[in-house]
Order: sequence, then structure tokens, then C-alpha cells
Amino acid sequence: QAAAAGGSTAVHSLPVDGFDASRFYDSVLGANCENVVGFVPLPVGVIGPLQLDGASLTVPLATTEGALIASTNRGARAVSAGGGITSVVLGDGMTRAPAVECVDLLQAAALKAYCEAADHLPELQALFSQTSRFGKLLSVSVAIAGRHAFVRFRCATGDAMGMNMIGKGTSAVLAGVLPRFPGAELIALSGNYCTDKKPAAVNWIEGRGKSVACEAVIPGQVVRSVLKADVQRVARLNVHKNLVGSALAGSIGGFNAHASNIVTAIFLACGQDPAQNVESSQCLTTIESVPSAGVAEEGDEPFDLRIACTMPSIEVGTVGGGTGLAAQRACLEMVGVAGAADVPGDNARQLARIVCATVLCGELSLMAALSSSHLISAHLALNRKPSK
Repeated sequence: QAAAAGGSTAVHSLPVDGFDASRFYDSVLGANCENVVGFVPLPVGVIGPLQLDGASLTVPLATTEGALIASTNRGARAVSAGGGITSVVLGDGMTRAPAVECVDLLQAAALKAYCEAADHLPELQALFSQTSRFGKLLSVSVAIAGRHAFVRFRCATGDAMGMNMIGKGTSAVLAGVLPRFPGAELIALSGNYCTDKKPAAVNWIEGRGKSVACEAVIPGQVVRSVLKADVQRVARLNVHKNLVGSALAGSIGGFNAHASNIVTAIFLACGQDPAQNVESSQCLTTIESVPSAGVAEEGDEPFDLRIACTMPSIEVGTVGGGTGLAAQRACLEMVGVAGAADVPGDNARQLARIVCATVLCGELSLMAALSSSHLISAHLALNRKPSK
């Protein structure tokens, strides 16, 4: 029923009370898993309708955490009552950074200068393009540590998340470039300056995958009636929790309440690499109390709530990996992004927008609950089975 409210029939492709085990095992063997001994069922719930950029969406989440979907759905309801979410894609480029050992510091510096020279980029792009129809080298930057060079390639990867694609491409580029530097040796295809599946400031600052931002303005009356919260208290809490508290903790990209909860749930439902939740969950949540545009008479709420989530490194794809499995593909179909888009990359970028928008809903609801001391009561109500 919830999925139908968002206008999607793809939910009917999700296993409910029957499971074609033979088909499932045939699909994963040799592609997704080795030494297969069984499967772990995860419940999938939905939130919605979520109003994003003028469209109404039903978003699937796979989780075992009670209250998560109910809370995120409450945020979606409040956002939609306020007119919905606006999103922008600020950047798009997957990265890989091989480690190269040079003979000395001078050679490492020369390699850096060569790879970063604008007039050499077409040559490097030609080498990269020999390995892929969809991959395209966008830029190269090099970090130096003594005689070691860490060459960070930034690439467009179409609708694939793209790690395998750019792995082949960067190998081809270095195979063509390193002979110009006698004695230089590729010591690892990944030198951890990418950075993949680890918290890193380089992703937070430079971005990796899709860099996305979302914003919504929720009328004060909606904050009061749907979220049971006060706009100014929520805004004040955001400063002290998500900004000050995270700064005291020395967080890298953790300036949010629980972005990883939503990112992981969407990743599991939609066939993404759950380990990339580490960098994909980097998020800055900002909440402001702004004068209401709708105060007409005494008693109206004087302030509206403006919330934004900025996520610089959402790593998603709609082809490859787990996206081809039947249930995961059905979840992608629910949000209209299964497979490759007519314009390469459009589906993956839309999925990143959906991830960021859903995170915003989760942030909004949790911050409202915390500001009103409703968090524990909600978890006790929704995350505990009643005794029989």
C-alpha cells in the first residue's frame, strides 16, 4: 500500500512469502559471492511519498533497526507538507590513486608535474579510454611522500559505481606513462589516497563519487504538528550536537545525526556496496530558524525551519555489482533508476540525489525527536516486541 502511494508497482517484484532459491544462487555464483552456504533475509520497508525536485517517490530501505523507517517516514511527511526537497549534484567523479615508488624525490616531483600538466591530459585520457566505452578520465592530481607518488585519478563512470572500470583505466595510463621515468615502479593499484572504504579528509574536501546537496524549508506549523517540536530548539540543538559536538570529537565528515543509518539501509536494499557507507555517509547537516513567510495572525508560528544536507562522496551505481540481483533491482525500479540511463550517468546521479534527500528526512525527524526528548519513547514503542 505504501509503495502504491508513490506510484510504483516494482514492489511486487520483491520476495514476500516465497523465494526462488535456485534462481538466486544461480545469479550470485561467480559474480557476487564465493563459498555460498545460504542467505540472510533482511526486511525491506518503504518511506514516502517523498517529494524530491517536483517528483513523488517511494524509497526502499533494508534494516533491522526498529523505528528507523517510521522516523524517516515522519521526516518525509513533514518535508512533503512543506513543498518538498530541492537537490543539486555538485560534482561527479570516482577516484583511484595508485602508489608509485620513484628512484628519488626529484623523479617523484617530475612525475607529479607531468601528470598534472594540462597539456598532457589528452594523452592520459586517450590511454584511459582504450579500456572502457563509458569511463572517461577527468583530472589527475598527485600527492608526494618522499620518493613515493600517489596519483589520484578522477573519472566519470556512467551509471556504474565504477571501481573496476577505473582500476583498468588507471593501470593502462600508468603502463603508458611510467616508462618515461626509468626505475619508477607501480607498487599498488590503490595507495589509500583514493580513498575507498575508509574515513578520509580528501573525500570530505575534494569529493568522491557523487557530491550532492539537498535543501528543504518546513513551515513552523508543520514542525509543531507533524514533528512535535519547536523550530528554534531544533536549530539550536543542531549547532551544539552536529557541529560543536562533532568538532570536539575530531570528526571527519560526521557533522550529522545519523546519516549512515539511512545510507546503509538504501545501499542494502538497492544492491550497493555496503562497505562504501564509510565515505558515502560523510554529511554536513545545517538547520536554521528563519522568519516565517506565512504569519498572518496572532498564534501562527513565527519561524520556519530550513534544513540542508551536503554529502560530498556518495558512491553509488545502478549497473554492476549487486544491482543485477532480482530483489535489489526491484528496489531500484521503485525509484525509477534501474539499469543504465539514456544519458550515461543520469540514473546513478538520481540515486545519489535520492540518498541525500532520504538522509535529510532522517536527520530532520531524529533532530526533532532529540530536541523534544522523544527518542527513547519511540524506540521503546517500535523497537521492542510486546510480551505475549
